[in-house]
Amino acid sequence: MRKKLNGWLAMAAGAALVALSSVAHAEEKKTVAYLAPSLDISYWQWVGFGVKQKAEELGMDYVEFTSENSPAKQMDNARTAVTKGVDAIVIGPVSSTSTPPLLAYLKSQNIPIAFAGIGPQPGQTDYTSSVTANNYETGKAQGSFVCALAKDRGGNKVGMLSLPQDRENAQKYLKGAQEAFAADGCELVQMLETRGLTVNEAVTQANDMLTAHPDIKAIYGMYDEAGTGAAKVLETRGLTGKIGIAVADGSPTTIALLKANAIQGIFFQEAVGQGIDGTQQVFNALTKAPVEKDLALVMPLVTADKIDTAEAKAVIARVFPPSN
Repeated sequence: MRKKLNGWLAMAAGAALVALSSVAHAEEKKTVAYLAPSLDISYWQWVGFGVKQKAEELGMDYVEFTSENSPAKQMDNARTAVTKGVDAIVIGPVSSTSTPPLLAYLKSQNIPIAFAGIGPQPGQTDYTSSVTANNYETGKAQGSFVCALAKDRGGNKVGMLSLPQDRENAQKYLKGAQEAFAADGCELVQMLETRGLTVNEAVTQANDMLTAHPDIKAIYGMYDEAGTGAAKVLETRGLTGKIGIAVADGSPTTIALLKANAIQGIFFQEAVGQGIDGTQQVFNALTKAPVEKDLALVMPLVTADKIDTAEAKAVIARVFPPSN
């Protein structure tokens, strides 16, 4: 009887150890929250895909919030995430100017934060990592490419469909583009800023721009929907190919337009890649591994003749999910 009792005690002790081990393991598992400015925009869905993919690979739980383009909602989301016990945050901010109070709060809570796509307001330093495109250099490269498109079509006047200029990435794009236009001999005759990043808005703005400046020979699209909208307007006006278009970001839609020669170049931005890399950096911060504070990813230009190459396909794999 004593032997049986000892056996039961041993089994009970073993079960207790397993249970304690499971609890400890659960407590060790980290959670990363993704805060998107809006999940209505494909780009921010793709960043979230990258965050979730990397979180699963690293053994982290994943939660997401949308700020609905509101700085107040963004701050509420951060507070909610912290209250729910998240360990780290990856964020595409509503704007760069909205980030100082957010960073102050997360610093007070000792929560590592990585920016994706849009960086913090210049001068801010209390963040773990900022994973963005190399916007200034891309702005210059795209500016030169657009200027060459205009000159190939017999003019030097260009228009721009811009991201909101309260974002540091948009400011860098613009600075680089302006320098390229000045160096290459092109004139930026009009710049219109988006508020909703929709194709319909881009169609309206491209129509307004070409009505006001019919001598424009090329359009610089600072975001993907700008390229789609501009291409629709040129098709309607019978101007496809007669006015050049280059766009930043990249999507299945603009890739199709590139193949149809309705767009002449795409500067691909790695939306999925930014989510992956931002998640890796906050995980590194949690595990005391080295962190890269500022990661500026290259945005390679791809033209129609290169879109089906292995190099282009490798880039595209970090732009949007395979199902897209």
